[in-house]
Amino acid sequence: MPIIRELQQTAAVNDNERSVPRDCVCLLAELVNPNPITRRWAARDLADCPDSAGALVARLMCEDDASVREVILSALTLLGDKEAIAGLVQCLRSDSASLRNEAIEGMKQMPDQVAPIMRGLLNDHDADVRIFAVNILESLRHPEVEPWLIAVIENDPQVNVCATAVDLLGEVGSDASRHALHSLKARFSDEPYIQFATDLALKRLSQA
Repeated sequence: MPIIRELQQTAAVNDNERSVPRDCVCLLAELVNPNPITRRWAARDLADCPDSAGALVARLMCEDDASVREVILSALTLLGDKEAIAGLVQCLRSDSASLRNEAIEGMKQMPDQVAPIMRGLLNDHDADVRIFAVNILESLRHPEVEPWLIAVIENDPQVNVCATAVDLLGEVGSDASRHALHSLKARFSDEPYIQFATDLALKRLSQA
């Protein structure tokens, strides 16, 4: 019976969805509707409302339905404005691992919008945010990815941040990374993983 009731509820929402006004004010109200199907439709349509990023981020922070969160992230990606980017950065600081991972995936889809703030993220006071920024670089496909990673392994004091950057440099680096990799190896000479990762990255560079 619960499954039948849920299917009936879904059908009712889908049948009546377009009878509800779809202006931005009404969509914002529907974003907090108790029914997750209604929230999902509202989030999807709010991608066409230029000033909706703040409300979408606020909902994302408290949304417990995975399908609604997915649509909110898609809407934020489509909006791609400064407020959307700032909201995703805020998600990187969340205590929720799933929310952080979703924000990373969303930011990977917006290389042009994320690139201007990447240097700031890589120099953030929070080492975890710096690691997340390196993870975003993995799919950013931006010409500055290698220089950004070189700057990380040359300057970041945290071994875990440098280790994450080295792993990526092993995949995207060129001969331009070689000197920085040798310097990193010397700087963290007592860290076994750094020794292993830099040797692997240098080997891959030689084979490229």
